Amino acid sequence: MLPGLGGIGGRGMNPAKMKKMMKQMGIDIKEVKDVEEVVIKTADSNIIIENANVTIMRAQGSDTYQIVGNAKEVPKELEIPEEDVQLVMEQAGASEEAARKALKASNGDLAEAIVTLSSA
Repeated sequence: MLPGLGGIGGRGMNPAKMKKMMKQMGIDIKEVKDVEEVVIKTADSNIIIENANVTIMRAQGSDTYQIVGNAKEVPKELEIPEEDVQLVMEQAGASEEAARKALKASNGDLAEAIVTLSSA
């Protein structure tokens, strides 16, 4: 809570007075308009926040983003580079479809995909 803002979150204080006080403290708050969704990418998944309201608070040269909305977590699908598919196809003598399937089954491990296709 910021000092002198009249209680939790500044309730009870005139919004114009609160804005002036924050400006004097070097705090600037801005709402980002027309946000459709926010995506947070992690190593294992994407967190997608739909119908998001985004506010940026700038204080002491640093930006803080506040995001409010409906969040859902979506596991990342394994992305297989085209070069890996080509290599598995060549080394195992397999079709593109079989190479992709083997790479997905081996979680992208080239050697395992080639061995699996070669022994089939």
